[in-house]
Amino acid sequence: MASQTPGLGPDEGLEITDFNEVAATELERSAGLAGVRSGAAAAAELLQRAAERTPDATRRGRRALNAAGARLESGGLDGARELLAMASTCPLGDADRAELAHLRARFEFAIRRGVDAPPQLLRAAEMFESCDPDRAREGYLDALGATIYAGRLHYGAGPVEVAAAARRGAPPGTTSRPTDLLLNALVCRLTDGYIDSVELLQQALTQFTAQGAVDPDDFVRWFWLPWLIAADLWDEESWRLIADRAVDLVRATDATVALPLALGYRAFVLLHRGEFAAAAELATEAEATAAATGSAPVRYPSLVLAAWRGDDPDGLQARFCRELADLTARGEARGIGGAAYATALLHNGLGRHEAALAAARVACEYDDLGMLGLSLLELVEAAVRTGARDEAASAMRQLQERTNVAATDWALGVGAWADALLAEDEDAEPLYLEAIRRLSRCQAVVHLGRAHLAYGEWLVRNNHRRDARIQLTRAECIFREVGAQAFAERARRELVGARAALRLVPDEAPSPTTCQEVEIAQVAGDDLTAVQAGSALYLSRHTVEWYMKKSFARLGIVLGGDGAGSENPDVS
Repeated sequence: MASQTPGLGPDEGLEITDFNEVAATELERSAGLAGVRSGAAAAAELLQRAAERTPDATRRGRRALNAAGARLESGGLDGARELLAMASTCPLGDADRAELAHLRARFEFAIRRGVDAPPQLLRAAEMFESCDPDRAREGYLDALGATIYAGRLHYGAGPVEVAAAARRGAPPGTTSRPTDLLLNALVCRLTDGYIDSVELLQQALTQFTAQGAVDPDDFVRWFWLPWLIAADLWDEESWRLIADRAVDLVRATDATVALPLALGYRAFVLLHRGEFAAAAELATEAEATAAATGSAPVRYPSLVLAAWRGDDPDGLQARFCRELADLTARGEARGIGGAAYATALLHNGLGRHEAALAAARVACEYDDLGMLGLSLLELVEAAVRTGARDEAASAMRQLQERTNVAATDWALGVGAWADALLAEDEDAEPLYLEAIRRLSRCQAVVHLGRAHLAYGEWLVRNNHRRDARIQLTRAECIFREVGAQAFAERARRELVGARAALRLVPDEAPSPTTCQEVEIAQVAGDDLTAVQAGSALYLSRHTVEWYMKKSFARLGIVLGGDGAGSENPDVS
């Protein structure tokens, strides 16, 4: 007979097993409140204590699984491992066995993001089919997400195979849950291709960007998949919104395991907008958080940031090699494409186009979701600059298949830019102007700078010196302001080649100036009137005149004549 609670009579006492079950139930209830008030870590702690107090083995196993899931979300990976071990010793029904397999696979994905997780997640999803179809669809969504990261090293459980299994095992039904729409869209994208999936992908994005449409827990768990879709569709507004909301929700719910990816994805958005310093802070936090929790590192943002900056290229190349070795060892093959893209970007910025072409070829060997489009752009430029025009034309056609159907300003801008790189001289100029017009209407600051740079280089080659100085000055100013030093130096070299340097007053350093002032001063140096300069720089006549008066003195530019009251000052 079980012992009784001391201090009570035989008829009044609770059996210890009953007392422990009451305590465990109360802890479980408190965990639900803690999850709302204090976040995932507090809930996980209470759920673990509830599991440890549960006398019934079957119920203890189920509670251990719940606690393991909470530990996993909160970044307590060691605690999750222990709880999964506890659950494995308990008698479990079919649904709980599937849950155990699923959590083990999610744990594997969290610590490595490599090739081992996708087949495990796929098996778990198949186990759910007979006992819980909704959980089966969630399992397939997790499996698809994991295999997107395994990428080119998937060993038989790649995106196409997992998508086909999901289509068989969890066919689209009448449900319109956002997660179901996301699964359907990804299955279509990975089996039917980019063009045929755009409509479904856009529907899924609409759900994930609508305020309140997605359960916060679901958003935190899967936000990175619609974020990759937004990148795939060149949809920068959805891209930004998902990244911002993910960071806010992850912090609010204390879902620490998701924080490195959320920070990393927001860093990418900031990079795109030219906010390099803010991106660097987030990238550093992402790496530190991953290291603290023992989860897989998130180094893509810092790698791409380093490539844009172009500092210490030899040291950076060595860093890329080390990163590739680590990625290959863990089986996170999406990172192989990412490191190759960053390498191509670095070398295109430095003007080392042969090296850029070799790296871009590696990046474009595999259709990494949300990454191939950017890699194709690097391939087009590198191939054009090295004379591999047939290869450039093939990459450009592949890129434009995507940008034309995406039809955003970002997409159409980079599409026009790639087309201009290959165009015959009489056709190139309107394409460059279209690229600049499109990219000026969105937040793609770094791509706008490159469009100005490419246009300026084309103008130099075609002996349009005056117009080249305008475009190259714009490019250099953009790159100097954001910190893309390699591209800024490339623009400066072209400016020197176009003999566009301004003569400053000897022995007198100029005061700090804005890029707008430099542009206007250099345009004025081509003997343009204020009206002509304004047209070239897309400014009003009065704005140009005001900048002229203000900037000449600050720049120390020597004026011919008296320089006063003239609409066309003679800049020596």
